[in-house]
Amino acid sequence: MSNLTVQEVDEGVVFVVKVVPGSSGPTRICSLLDNMLKIKVSAAPQKQKATQCLLKFLAKQLGVKKNAVSIISGKNSPVKRVQASGISVDTLLKKLNLNK
Repeated sequence: MSNLTVQEVDEGVVFVVKVVPGSSGPTRICSLLDNMLKIKVSAAPQKQKATQCLLKFLAKQLGVKKNAVSIISGKNSPVKRVQASGISVDTLLKKLNLNK
């Protein structure tokens, strides 16, 4: 299994997520895929529902407010660059259970 590529920035961290919308069952982290985090979301891909579901899920997993997690590129694509403010790389990896 590959490692998640995480870039540390002044405000927090940036990482790449591959979103699989409309999945059965609850929203969940599925696996790591090509240095990206693959997340299956239960919401449909229409009207940004899947993106909103992703942001809410990540905020809860990381223990930050919803407005601390944002999409910085790929808003209309399944592959999105996500920024989480107020956390470190180590905290991100720990909260997502991706520690080595």
